[in-house]
Amino acid sequence: MYEAGEIGKLNCIEASYDRHSAIGAWQYTMPTDGSPETVDWDRYIAGMPAQPYDAKQFFWWRNYRAFGTGVAGDLFVHLLTGIHMITGAKGPARIFASGETSYWKDGRDVPDVMTAIMDYPKTKEHPAFQLTLRVNFSSGMGDRSVIRLIGDEGAMELGNALTITHDLLPKAPGIGGWDALATYPKQMQEKLLQAYNEKYSKKDREKPGKPAIRYTVPEGHDAHVAHFTNFFEAIRTGRSVIEDPVFGFRAAAPCLACNDSYFGKKIVEWDPVKMELK
Repeated sequence: MYEAGEIGKLNCIEASYDRHSAIGAWQYTMPTDGSPETVDWDRYIAGMPAQPYDAKQFFWWRNYRAFGTGVAGDLFVHLLTGIHMITGAKGPARIFASGETSYWKDGRDVPDVMTAIMDYPKTKEHPAFQLTLRVNFSSGMGDRSVIRLIGDEGAMELGNALTITHDLLPKAPGIGGWDALATYPKQMQEKLLQAYNEKYSKKDREKPGKPAIRYTVPEGHDAHVAHFTNFFEAIRTGRSVIEDPVFGFRAAAPCLACNDSYFGKKIVEWDPVKMELK
C-alpha cells in the first residue's frame, strides 16, 4: 500500500526504458544454419495464410505483430510490475498509446518509440494518479530505465539507486514576476504589494528546504539472484508469492491494451478489479 510520506501526495508516475543498440532493438544474432530445412516454418505459421520462409520473422520475432507483443509486451510490463508492487495498484481504468517506427526501419511492423498514458482511479491502496510509460529504442541518452513517483512535495526516483528529492511550497503564494501585477496601474500595484507584505512575513515567503535521501544497494547484491532465490524458495516451501498469476495478468493486460490503443487509434477502457474490458 502506498502511503503519503517523503514526497507528499502521489499525483503522477513516469517510467521509461531506453535502449541504444541493435541487439537492444531486437536485431538478434541469427544462426548460420537457419533455413527452411532446419526451421519448422509451417508449424510456426500454423493458422496463418501460407507465406515464404522469412528468417527475420522467425529469429527477430519480437519485431512482428503476428508473433510478438512489441515494446508494450516486452518492456512496459516490467515497468508496470514494479509500479504495481510499489503502489499496491490493481491497474488503470483508461489507456491510450501512441508511437512510431522512428529508427529501426528493418521490416518490423511494431513501433520502436512508444508512449502510453494510463489513468489510475483512487482506491484504498493509493490516491488517483496518472502514469506515463515510454520506451525509446533509439535513445541518445543510452541504455537506462527509470521509475519516478511524483508527489506534491517531492519525487522518488528508482534507477541504479533510490533517490528522494523535495520541492516544498512556501506559505506565501508569491507576487509579481510572472503574474499580471506589472500590468496594473501603479497605485493598484502599490496597494496590492502593501497588503501582501502585511499578510505574509519574511519567513512565510521563504521556500522550505529538506535534504535529499539516497539509497544504494549493498555491494555484491544481485537483483537477479534475489529474484530467483525468492521464486525457488516459494516452490520449496509452498508459500505464496506476490507476483502470482493474478498479479501478472493485471500488469500484462493493460500493456497489451496499449497495442490495441496504438493500432486501433483509440482509448481503451479497462476494469482493473474484474480484469476485463469495459
